[in-house]
Parts: sequence; C-alpha cells; structure tokens
Amino acid sequence: MLRSTLGALLAVGLLAGVAQAQDEGEIMVIEVAGEANGTVEIQLLPEIAPQHVERLTTLAREGAYDGVVFHRVIDGFMAQTGDVEFGTQEAFSGGQAGMGGSSYPDLPAEFSDVPFEKGVVGMARAQNPDSANSQFFIMFDEGAFLNGQYTVVGKVIEGQDVVDAIKRGGGRNGTVSSEPDVMQDVYIKGEG
Repeated sequence: MLRSTLGALLAVGLLAGVAQAQDEGEIMVIEVAGEANGTVEIQLLPEIAPQHVERLTTLAREGAYDGVVFHRVIDGFMAQTGDVEFGTQEAFSGGQAGMGGSSYPDLPAEFSDVPFEKGVVGMARAQNPDSANSQFFIMFDEGAFLNGQYTVVGKVIEGQDVVDAIKRGGGRNGTVSSEPDVMQDVYIKGEG
C-alpha cells in the first residue's frame, strides 16, 4: 500500500514537473505574409537551449525579426529565416539574405538529443558549430541527419499548415529569388 501510494505520488510529481517545464517556455508568435498567410506559434525550449532561446526572445522583443524574409526554403526539408542584417524586405534584393546575423555575438552550440522532426525549430549556423546567431529554420519533415549537429530551440505548436505553405526556393540551396514570404510581425505571446 505504502509503495503504491509513493509510486502514485512520484508519478503525479513527475507529470507536474513535465507540465511545469512546458509552461516555463515562452511562445514565440510569427505573423507570416505572402504565399503563406497566417500565424505560427512556436513553443520555445529554454531547458534545452537557454542561450539560443534568450537570443530569439531578445530579438523578437526588440522587433528585429519584423519584416525579415524566408530566404532559403527547400521543399521536403525546411524554411530558413531570421537574418536581421540582410534579410529584411528592403535589403532582400541585394542578394545577401542569409549571410548576416544580428549585432550580438555568435552563440556556443547547445546540442541536445531532441530529434529534428516536422515542426522542430533549429538554429542555422555556418561550418563552425559555435556560429549560430539570429537565423533559424523550421522543419517541413523529419531530418535525422541534423540530430546532434544543430541546436534545437523550439517546436511549432500551432500553424504548421502556414509553415507548409511558405514559398519554396529553387536549386539545391533553396534560395528564394523573388517575392519571398515574410515574418511581418514576431513577438512573444502575451506581450505583442
């Protein structure tokens, strides 16, 4: 009796801990305009990647992501955005979208065992694992080859249909050459 009661209390405590951990992560909201038109909500995962999540929330609160395009979109793989330096609608025609970051320093990798599945949000980076800055990508499908190689920062909890409708790019690199979809407004839920 005592053992089963302790077991039940332990199970309830563990479930409460999981629920609390999920509640602690803020939700980043992205209002998308273009071919894809709608709202995407991303549950951020600070317990997995605290520095990267802090960077995303900081840039969202500063309005740095507002007007930034989806510059690299590969069908069956992912949609990439977040270049606050060269990825704005105004700067897009310059052909440098995807080459910039923010005014903040690059971040050290925070790799985890969270798998890259449909809807998972990861931080984009260069060859150096410690080069993520402001750019991120949202998965269209499973991408196990990314597991343990890129930092996971969140998961789409609402609006995956909007993500799936983002205008695709061309070529192997998925570069969007004209009229890209844009993150019109990005904010933290409850603050925007």
